[in-house]
Parts: sequence; C-alpha cells; structure tokens
Amino acid sequence: MTLVCVIRYQIDPFARDEFRKYAEAWGRIIPRCGGHLVGYFLPYEGTNDVAWGLIAFDSLASYENYRARLKNDPEARENFNRAQTQRLILREERNFVEVVDGTFGIPAYD
Repeated sequence: MTLVCVIRYQIDPFARDEFRKYAEAWGRIIPRCGGHLVGYFLPYEGTNDVAWGLIAFDSLASYENYRARLKNDPEARENFNRAQTQRLILREERNFVEVVDGTFGIPAYD
C-alpha cells in the first residue's frame, strides 16, 4: 500500500518567495529522511494563500520512521524554525490518503 501525506498550507501571500525557499529545502530533506517527495505546489491562479505538499510512503510505519529521522535532521529543524520565525505558514492541515493501484506515477503518452 502507498500512502500519501497531503499537506495543505495557508500561507502569507506576501511571503510567497520565502515559502518557495522553504519548499525547496524540503526537496533535499524529505528524500534524505526516507519520504518520496511528490512535490510542493504554490498558488498560481485563483486563491493566493493556499499551497500544497505531497509526500508518499510505503506504509504508516515508513511514515513513522521518516518522522523520527526528520526530528534528528539539523536542516529540517532549521527549516521548521525559519518558517515559524518568519510566520510563513498561517495554518497547516495534514491528511493521509491511500493510492488507488494503477493510478500513481503513470507517465503521459500520445
């Protein structure tokens, strides 16, 4: 089973560039700590204060191992602290969804 942690961020729209840096740092941290980073997504059209992060795991146990590694990772702690200090994230929601077999990571073709 593949689980995806879907993180919905309400961000300060005036701190969009700083949130981008925050997200880019996770591009290094998440894989190192054992998560499969699907991606981070910034608002483009429409609502200007909602961003998303998607991280996949093989199981809930994999997620728990990832969380333990994250707590011990100096760059992860620094990234969390910077986001709090700069108040980039106004609200954060996490949901776990199960991937439907045969629908995840399918490349496009003509």
